[in-house]
Amino acid sequence: MGSIFDILGPVMVGPSSSHTAGAARIGMVARQLFGRQPEKATVYLHGSFAATGKGHGTDRALIAGLLGMKPDDMRIPDSFQVAKDEGMEFSIASKEIKEAHPNTAQIIMEAEGVKPMKIQAYSIGGGRIRVCKLDGIDVNFSGESNTLIIRNVDEPGRIKEVAVALANAEINIATMQVFRDKRGGYAIMVVETDQIVPQKAMEELESKRGIIRVKFLAAN
Repeated sequence: MGSIFDILGPVMVGPSSSHTAGAARIGMVARQLFGRQPEKATVYLHGSFAATGKGHGTDRALIAGLLGMKPDDMRIPDSFQVAKDEGMEFSIASKEIKEAHPNTAQIIMEAEGVKPMKIQAYSIGGGRIRVCKLDGIDVNFSGESNTLIIRNVDEPGRIKEVAVALANAEINIATMQVFRDKRGGYAIMVVETDQIVPQKAMEELESKRGIIRVKFLAAN
């Protein structure tokens, strides 16, 4: 059964829930996964995002999301100037991405002292999105629920460690997906939880051998 959100759509700055609100959310989720506002962002637009994105404000919405603006922020049309004022460098270009959804954006984020991150996501309408690649690894999540994202080395024991740490913090796991680039390579755990994961639990996980990065997306 759909929600009232599906019928009415998101509260947003227009003109398009797919090309504007969805784009802003892609940028916002990318910023959350990066853990801070990037100092430099390289944005690629694919398909209809590239063809009609400028007219629909897709480019400005993506930058707005990277600046921490939500889809209803009235500053979205001025996001380029806000980025300039805040010292965030950015570039936007069109790119053909093989087998990608028409409403796809690819974002590379950089900042001093932080490992660069590359995210690919697409808008599915109504302001909703799906993240489909993270640092070259195929993933599949929306971030609509409380979502813990864990980047780790693909080796035995990592899933158990995460489950035990969350149980100790009295966090219930709703769903868990595991993605990897290759056997014994790197993996990404996507864990949807019923509760907010406390910072202490995330720090405990990050301190464990083989776990590279831990980020949390709160439901919104």
